[in-house]
Amino acid sequence: MSAELQTSQGISRSQWLVLSAAILGWMFDGVEIGLAPLMGRPALQELLGSASTDKDVAPWLGVLGAMFLLGAALGGVVFGWFGDRYGRVRTMIFSVLTYSLFTGAAYCAREPWHLMALRFVASMGMGGQWSLGVALVVECWPGIARPMLAGLIGAAANVGFLMISTVAFVFPVKPDSWRWIMLAGASPAVLVFFIALFVPESERWKAAVKSRKASPIREIFSGSLRNKTLIAIVLSAVALLGTWGSVQWVPYWVDHSLSKGDPTCKSLAQIWSSIGAIVGCVIAPLLGGRFGRRPIYFGMCLISLVTVLYMFLGISTFNWWFLAVVCVVGGVTASFYGWLPLYLPELFPTRVRATGQGLSFNFGRIIAAIGVVLGTGQLAGIFGGYDKAGAVISLVYLVGLVAIWFAPETHGQPLPE
Repeated sequence: MSAELQTSQGISRSQWLVLSAAILGWMFDGVEIGLAPLMGRPALQELLGSASTDKDVAPWLGVLGAMFLLGAALGGVVFGWFGDRYGRVRTMIFSVLTYSLFTGAAYCAREPWHLMALRFVASMGMGGQWSLGVALVVECWPGIARPMLAGLIGAAANVGFLMISTVAFVFPVKPDSWRWIMLAGASPAVLVFFIALFVPESERWKAAVKSRKASPIREIFSGSLRNKTLIAIVLSAVALLGTWGSVQWVPYWVDHSLSKGDPTCKSLAQIWSSIGAIVGCVIAPLLGGRFGRRPIYFGMCLISLVTVLYMFLGISTFNWWFLAVVCVVGGVTASFYGWLPLYLPELFPTRVRATGQGLSFNFGRIIAAIGVVLGTGQLAGIFGGYDKAGAVISLVYLVGLVAIWFAPETHGQPLPE
């Protein structure tokens, strides 16, 4: 049966296949993202030895987060470049294989640096998957559907985050049982067969590379694209640093200070954060499609700042109110990941889109990595807790409140060719 067979709604079968591949790919990326907060502390406790203390573990947690972010940043650029030069689909296959196989290989880690190195390479594939999947979807679907598609892609990651959190709640991750969850993280490898057999290449990309040979890196840092690239990096960095330097430390905070030794508490907190995040990722791009990209980003920064500060400074007991606040915080701070797949593709022409949005989003991860290592990891030791460190890092949303007004408004405009 032809891949171009039209459905009753006028959307072709190939378009549904593209969307399915992107959603599944980013859902499994969410599994990858959700692994570290669950297994990081128990894994390092086991690898560092029974005599290790939280002061020994905290710096390594910062390094683990930084390696993941730096790997994702490098992968976004490398796989994005290959996607612009050699095609979205074939490059996506290699990105999925990379994050699946190297996540599973972490089962064999025997030293902390083994874990760091394997997470670095695995995250390269995850970073590439984001830029490739988003580019493929926005190029294959009509522009009117972009807000909903961005929401689905953003929500998919949090579905994966929720899945791995639920598994860890049923089977708690402890120092003597963390390795099995790394094997679960290798499961996305099966997605490769679906992509290779059924997902068509972007016709828009094919036309673009025929008419003009792309030089992606040079082009996005020259001419009119330079300022767009720089502002996209800043907007992405605010969202990523707010998440990775602050909100992602909630499970560590719960495990260290609020759980009273119950390993299921951190999983429960992550589950409620994931539920909120799924909703937030869908709502944010829909609001952006209705009211404009800039005012919605401003609102996300403002509400994130207020709710995160309240969570870290106003709550000290693990109860249902705490979980409700975590759900709201998860929704607001994750809403950026529905907004960014809507906005970033609208800044770059087709021939450099995967590289432009991949570099912008993932360069933000480099800034976030520096913040995680030099910020949260050290601040947790200085202040004696993850809550104070998270509150300080959350002030990054103040930067977003200002920076968004220097970004172009793309509401109602077609994708640049």
